[in-house]
Amino acid sequence: MRSVTPLYDSKWVKLAHADVVLPSGEHNPRHHVVTMPPAAMAVLLNPDHTAVLMSWRHRFVSDVWNWELPGGLVDEGEEPAETIARELIEETGYQAGSIEHLVSFEPMIGMVTSPHHVYLATDAQHVGDPTELNEGRFQWVLLAQIPALVAKGDIRNSGTLVGLLHYLALNGGPESA
Repeated sequence: MRSVTPLYDSKWVKLAHADVVLPSGEHNPRHHVVTMPPAAMAVLLNPDHTAVLMSWRHRFVSDVWNWELPGGLVDEGEEPAETIARELIEETGYQAGSIEHLVSFEPMIGMVTSPHHVYLATDAQHVGDPTELNEGRFQWVLLAQIPALVAKGDIRNSGTLVGLLHYLALNGGPESA
């Protein structure tokens, strides 16, 4: 990128034009660039590692109901693992005894930058009632049900898909998890 011209800036999204020269040599002086804050989410497992805590929630922009992992935006100056520890308590009332990084990814890498960090959370203890009340209805979902929920379209959130499928792939699928 030669230069970036800001067009819009809020705490949720930044939009800019970038002056870029592509690998072919083609010049594009108005390539759109969208920047969104980093996010973190957790695959929180029950004690015997057969179920994951998920929220059934509505997303109004896409008008979709789907299962999602707990998580949220990384606050300024906060490490993603700290975000997970905070969000688990706020959204679910659980505190994880162990939080381990699984994978980081960019959900829309072509024109949007928004790093997403997925963690495995285990050894959780219920420490109180959730304080965030608009996060949907949380319940334990059997890992063996995840492939069918994905196939049915009941899991659409990119972080949830990446986190669960990554965990299942590393652990030999839902039957051995």
